[in-house]
Amino acid sequence: MDELPADQVRTLLAVIDEGTFDAAAAALHVTPSAVSQRVKALEQRTGRVLLMRTKPVRPTESGEVVVRFARQLVRLERDARAELGMAEGLGPVRLPIAVNADSLATWLLPALTGVPQDPPVCFELHREDEAHATELLRDGRVMAAVTSQPAPVAGCTVRTLGVVRYLPVASPAFAARHVGEAVERDLRRAPVVVFDRLDLFQDEFVRLVTGDAGARASEVRHYVPTSEGFCDAVVAGLGWAMLPQAQAGPRVEAGELVVIAPGRTLDVPLYWQQWKLDSPALSMVAEAVARAAAGALG
Repeated sequence: MDELPADQVRTLLAVIDEGTFDAAAAALHVTPSAVSQRVKALEQRTGRVLLMRTKPVRPTESGEVVVRFARQLVRLERDARAELGMAEGLGPVRLPIAVNADSLATWLLPALTGVPQDPPVCFELHREDEAHATELLRDGRVMAAVTSQPAPVAGCTVRTLGVVRYLPVASPAFAARHVGEAVERDLRRAPVVVFDRLDLFQDEFVRLVTGDAGARASEVRHYVPTSEGFCDAVVAGLGWAMLPQAQAGPRVEAGELVVIAPGRTLDVPLYWQQWKLDSPALSMVAEAVARAAAGALG
């Protein structure tokens, strides 16, 4: 492959981050025509289509490679300038991170507050299911991710964070009405609260307790796509669901929730994946996240 000109690479990254050619032009203080010409020149140089001209613009598989390179290039240049005492005018460090909603609602935010702010660090958090967070790493949208996938994405390192224990819970009134002694049968029929269509925890738990690989929770499903709202929906009695022990425990102690299958839990290991990049800011965040996870996870 020929040399990748830095201005063309940065322009491609701006288009991806801003979503459109016009927005990228405004961010780069150039004309939309200049942005289009740079992207076309880069595609000609690589011999590949790098962008899908959708709204917002999306990288192709080849484009993902260039986007990852662009982010690494920007990060390395910034760190080098800082070490050379040329940090003035650089602005805050920007770190895009993928994280699942449950971690965001329980233990991750306190970890980020412990990251030194000299120079200032701006966190750009992408809420993504832990089973799919690596997709954002793969396409270059984030530099690090909390994920349930132990296999490293190409160009990334992995460290174990711990295990999140999920409990099957419901409101006392809901449990009395829908869940009796035949838990295996009742969980297939009782209304269930689900985060979104990627949330398979409730179905996985039903398969676990029934021993039936084809079993699923009820088709009466309430989709509540926020962690706090999800918990509140279960407390309100909309359905049963799997909640992290850290989130469910206080509600159980307060009598707002009951465990509907005592002794049965679902354990999900979490990992921290990040780019193989010698970045002080990224290293500080990784250490802060690892410390917080050690205290919060099993």
